[in-house]
Amino acid sequence: MFKSIDWSGYVFISFFTIPFFIFNILPIGFGTYVSFNEWGIFGKPEWIGLENYINLFSDDYAYLAFKNVILYASIIVPSVTILGFTAAIFVNQGWPLSAMGRTIFFSPYAVAATVIGLIWVWLLDTKYGLINQYLNIIGINNVPWITNYDWALIGVSIATIWWDLGLAFILFLAGLQDVPKDLVEAAKIDGANRFQRLFHIILPVMRPVISMVLTLQLIATLRIFSQILVMTYGGPAGGSASPIFYIYTAAIENQLFGYSSAASMVLFIFILTLTIILRFVLRERA
Repeated sequence: MFKSIDWSGYVFISFFTIPFFIFNILPIGFGTYVSFNEWGIFGKPEWIGLENYINLFSDDYAYLAFKNVILYASIIVPSVTILGFTAAIFVNQGWPLSAMGRTIFFSPYAVAATVIGLIWVWLLDTKYGLINQYLNIIGINNVPWITNYDWALIGVSIATIWWDLGLAFILFLAGLQDVPKDLVEAAKIDGANRFQRLFHIILPVMRPVISMVLTLQLIATLRIFSQILVMTYGGPAGGSASPIFYIYTAAIENQLFGYSSAASMVLFIFILTLTIILRFVLRERA
């Protein structure tokens, strides 16, 4: 009358669901609760309702941080996507140095963010940086990549593009190797040139991979933090600050855990909204 339950399936999925619930769902719920409180980690949280959110939306530095991350996304996401796809095509063609290129393009992604930041602090140094040394050779004066308000965001973006390129490159390379070779050969026999094969065969087949790369890179860029912490510490004058750096300073330095939780919830909704919009724009067509 009663069917026996096969618990083996639940046991297997529990290895994912239990850690996911503990380390993802519970922190979101706790963070939401804390965001409505005034709390400095010591003592009992004091309920203040929407006051943290009201203060957040009236904070000019918070506005600057969110504006900066939009600028980061507009620079980093398309650059990583285009350069990663170009690098993948180069390696996939098997041209000379393509084997070396595979290592060169991917290796930065395997390096810790702290190391990346330190390397690029040296490369982008205003007086002694290698980049400015080469620019001086062609007659361009020293550029204050990470010491000037107008340039700091660009300097951090350059380092991030170099770091994030590896993941996009690997994903695109895997996608290119799945493109049916018979379609490419048939198009070549029919007289299609390289650009026609690219736009009419390769790109349509690669659409799911492109969508995934754009989505992953957008999320990663909206969460940018480590490079900023190491290279500029949000400066100068907040010119390179990001929402997560803003949350870090509010929570760790100022002990405003309720306020930083409110900022985290706003960032969470912000990332979720932009991701849904991007997925809707890039949705696969039958």
